[in-house]
Amino acid sequence: MPHPHPLHGVRVAILVTDGFEQVELTGPRDALRDAGATTAIVSPQGPTVQGWNHDEKADAFKVDFSVADATPSNFDALLLPGGAKNADRLRIDNKSVLFVHAVQIAKKPIAAICHAPWILIETDYVRGRKLTSWPSLRTDIVNAGGEWLDQAVVADDLLVTSRKPDDIPQFNDAVIELFAREATAANTR
Repeated sequence: MPHPHPLHGVRVAILVTDGFEQVELTGPRDALRDAGATTAIVSPQGPTVQGWNHDEKADAFKVDFSVADATPSNFDALLLPGGAKNADRLRIDNKSVLFVHAVQIAKKPIAAICHAPWILIETDYVRGRKLTSWPSLRTDIVNAGGEWLDQAVVADDLLVTSRKPDDIPQFNDAVIELFAREATAANTR
């Protein structure tokens, strides 16, 4: 009989820095926890990170791991919330880029929403993949070799992407499906 929580025992890193869109962290995080996952905020700064609601400050969140101390072996999956300030800061932070690249090399599933695919461009992860994002990233994704689609959610192998906060319900469903599938596969290896 399957476990009532499809993500029971799954550890998810949530990589953010100041300027993330708060609902893009809290919505997926809460859905992941409801499905049984354990989540941890990973950041290049600390002890807290500042969320935003569009262009206004929202809540501060405790950082659980410094990105310098985080490794893919600490986690089973990666969630990348958006927010233009957050995504722009992370893509120029070498330790954050190296962490995301290490997660990719370890073949762990990744979920990214809104502006978050900017860091995936830095690691060359979008080349040859189908994905979506906030519309202003379209040209960046295409120039990096990805195929940009204007859809609420796009799943491509170990990557699930979404456009914006309005898409969070569909994003959550796709993320849980991907993370559960990969957790099951990892347990049978």
